[in-house]
Amino acid sequence: MDNMKKLGLSALAGSLVAFSANAGELAVSGGAKLSYTGAQGSQDNSDTGNNFGMQRLVTMSGSGELDNGMSVSLVHTFATSTGAGSTSSITIDMGSMGTLGYGQDSYQVGMSKIDDIIPTAEEEVSNGLSLTATESQGSTAVNGNTYEVDLGGNGFNYTLNAGDMATIVVGYAPRGVDNLNDDGATGGTDGDGSDSSVHVVLTPMDGLKVVAGTGERVNGNNMDDMETFGATYTYGPVSAGIQMSEIDYEAANSGIARDADTTYMGIAFNVNESLSISYGEQETDLAGVSVDQELEGMSIAYSMGGVSIKAHNNEGKGMGGTANNASEHTEISVSFAF
Repeated sequence: MDNMKKLGLSALAGSLVAFSANAGELAVSGGAKLSYTGAQGSQDNSDTGNNFGMQRLVTMSGSGELDNGMSVSLVHTFATSTGAGSTSSITIDMGSMGTLGYGQDSYQVGMSKIDDIIPTAEEEVSNGLSLTATESQGSTAVNGNTYEVDLGGNGFNYTLNAGDMATIVVGYAPRGVDNLNDDGATGGTDGDGSDSSVHVVLTPMDGLKVVAGTGERVNGNNMDDMETFGATYTYGPVSAGIQMSEIDYEAANSGIARDADTTYMGIAFNVNESLSISYGEQETDLAGVSVDQELEGMSIAYSMGGVSIKAHNNEGKGMGGTANNASEHTEISVSFAF
């Protein structure tokens, strides 16, 4: 997107961890997106109210060089009028020593960066699939992305490039919380631990990407263990991927089985430089129940200049390991870049 305007700053983020920042500027960019959402939640739910939505997205970003030769970058993304889903992050680039970043709310910490690497034209197959406690046959709320390896949205990432073909990422989310904390403030529930993970991204050959990671996250007074590994391969206009994730719950929670093994598969095809389509599946084997959670979805995206038209349809069955739990999500959107 082109910059809407630029704001001069006398210093970049004031002072950062005792380093002085040189003068910099923040670039402000934005876009317009209008969506229509059809099926939502339970497949039997026809009362969805107003089906039109509008994204409120404004991004402010800037970078500058510190006195010691390192560089720092700052990003503030405002996604909604209430602040929910917004992201703020500060990243220090230390050259050959790697980069260190801290972000809040929707910041991808550690393994969250590789929770679903399957190629798609628009959205993951879990997007929009959810059941409220009233809709769920199990009487508890269910979300399609429940069994993804994920860390809290407030935390640190340390990234080190280990040669031309490998990147190592260490993530740490204090107390595993997701919220926006102002400076001088605290937030989130004080659990018995913090989220942490380490993962590696390998690119051994053109078109091939391999990921593998392990970590743990806070679950009340317990810690859940997580592992994932997967690969994607692109050849010409076709991209395909497969991924397997495992979550071992230290103690079962209401509506959640003790262990969950999920397999992701999908393929995307660029028909031409403007049009792309994709199809994906997820299957989660839940310990202690006989029903697997099965998700599938299709996406299509078309762009023409600064206009993009996208659509996806996702369906879920056996959600949360309950046979009668089914959800569907259909969305069409048009966005304008300027």
